[in-house]
Formats: sequence, structure tokens, C-alpha cells
Amino acid sequence: MNQNLKDLSGAGVSIWLDDLSRERLTSGNLRQLIAKKNVVGVTTNPSIFASALSDGDAYAEQVKELKGTDLDEAIRQLTTTDVRDACDLFSKTYAATDGYDGRVSIEVEPGLARATEATIEQAALLHSMVDRENVLIKIPATKEGLPAIRQTLAAGISVNVTLIFSIQRYREVLDAWLAGLEDAQQAGKDLSKIHSVASFFISRVDVEIDKRLEGIGTDQALKLRGKAGVANARAAYAEWLEMKKGARWEELEKAGAAVQRPLWASTGVKNPDYPDTMYVTELVSSQCVNTMPENTLEATADHGLVKGDTIRANLVGAVRTLQRLEAVGVDLDGTSEQLENEGVDKFVASWDELVATVQSALG
Repeated sequence: MNQNLKDLSGAGVSIWLDDLSRERLTSGNLRQLIAKKNVVGVTTNPSIFASALSDGDAYAEQVKELKGTDLDEAIRQLTTTDVRDACDLFSKTYAATDGYDGRVSIEVEPGLARATEATIEQAALLHSMVDRENVLIKIPATKEGLPAIRQTLAAGISVNVTLIFSIQRYREVLDAWLAGLEDAQQAGKDLSKIHSVASFFISRVDVEIDKRLEGIGTDQALKLRGKAGVANARAAYAEWLEMKKGARWEELEKAGAAVQRPLWASTGVKNPDYPDTMYVTELVSSQCVNTMPENTLEATADHGLVKGDTIRANLVGAVRTLQRLEAVGVDLDGTSEQLENEGVDKFVASWDELVATVQSALG
């Protein structure tokens, strides 16, 4: 295994790939990444599936079999097939880590992000269709998504909470997760089988806040460019540490519950002026997940020097950075709300692209 990636895993970070396609599965590419790059999980989203299916060739045979099938059902069949096959590929990792890793995510339809009951229903449907213990159902952390997260966990279904941008929303996610486990316990579910991650988005925060800082234009503002994403994630980790000290978690842990881990998503660096591994090497601590696009994974393997924990020693500094951002005029709450809305809209647009691609293929 590559030494840089070995150091990252040794520091307690689980390396997941932020990409899945049938080509990766059938070519052996994903199997190689598991063996050589210590990849122990995969995340997907509507954009990833839209891109994969637009290539067409790898899906041609199944598309042919699905002709005449309802469009929504055809899409579910195509995407859950990939996720099921990936779950099988990660089954040894899943067993070896007692369910801690070896996880594969599939997201509910993004158009349901503001519809609680429909999200709950589709989460159960996708879980049933994939039919693998190591699947994670992705549910966005919108206001309407929070009760869906709780009820899905209460039903014994593992969840990847996605599209988290603010500390306040992350607190609400933690509360929904704890409540879901408490409900599951009351229902007699095996808590050790219910896993969850909370996906905190990184690069999108910097892209938007850098734009705002440049608009403000003062020297103080410009010096803060490229610092918001990492500071925001570190502050989230501080909230996670506080949660672990609480009585609610202590009771659940005694009952065998698995902790919800912070997951760093959107870790591909968008600004070429910044180090291309900064969202990996600056966010190292125990019990984290970093889900990376392949180019970030390769860059980390090549030159991403991991020097131990880079979160816990910088928690106070992270809070100060966020305070400085507000002091120069950045509306953090407004930025987070904008990013959440844009995140939903982007995934809806990708889903529409996916629908059009499948519709065209089905004829």
C-alpha cells in the first residue's frame, strides 16, 4: 500500500472513493483501488450516476432488458445494481471491520429533499432493493430531511446524512441521529447493525466564501481566503467530540450502538492556487471518513504528506477563523442556507440529466 495513504489510515481516517460506475466494477478498477490504495468504501450521488450512465456502453445490456419498464423503476434498477455489486465487492472489508467500513451509499431522489414522508418511503425501498447490510441510504440534511433521517434510522436502516454545510444544522443532524437510535432501541432493533456517517461538505464552502471575501476586498478579508472550509469542518468535529461526552450517547454506546462518524465530502480542491490535497491532509483525526474523487486520491498517494492529527490541535483556531470571517462581513448562516439550496438544485439537475439519459436509452 502507498505510504501516504497508509499514514492516513493509520491516523484513523477511512478512505472512501467518491465515485462509482459499472465500468469501475467490471474492469477491476475498484478492486485494484481496494487492494492498492486502501479504499474501504464508496459514495455516490445523482451527479456521479448521471455521468456514469451517459457513457452508455457498460449499461447497454441491462438497458435493453429494461425496455418497456417504467422510467423511475428502470433508474432504480440500474443504480441499485451497481450499488449491490459494490456492496458485494466490499463484503470482506465490511466483515473484517464489523461494519465500520466496507460501506456503499445510494441517495434518495433529490427532488424529494423537501418531502419527509416520500423520503422515508424511498429510503426503505432502496434499502430493500439493494438488499445488503453494508448499504448506506443517503438523505439530505434539509429541515424536511431531519425527521426522515430519524425515522429511517429507527427502522434499522443505516444512513449517510448528506449536504451538511453549517454547524447549527450539524447539531440538528446529531440530534436526529441520536433520536433515531433511541427509537430503534425502543423498537428492539440491534443498534450495532445501524451505522451512520454525516457528510460535511468542504470545497463548496471555500468556493462561495472566497467569492464573498473577494467582494469585500479588504486586506483582512483577502487573508481569509481558502480557510473557511477546513475551519468549518474542524468546528464540526469539535461538536462531534462534545456529543460523545453526552449522556444520550453514553447510554446508547452501552447498548451497543455504533457512533455516527464525520465524513468529509466535496474534498476535491477547486482553486488551483491551493494545495490539491489540503482537504485531506488538513482534516486528519480518528474516526473520520474522507471520501475523495480519484484525482484527489491519486494526489494524496503521490505527495499528500500526513503528519498526524491536524484537527484536534486546531479546534480553537477553527472557531477563531469562523469568528474572523463574520467580523469582516461574511454571513455564515446565509452562506450555508444558499449552499444547501444550491446543493439540492444541482442534484436535481443531475437527476434530470440521468432521467433524460435513461429515457433516451429505453427508446
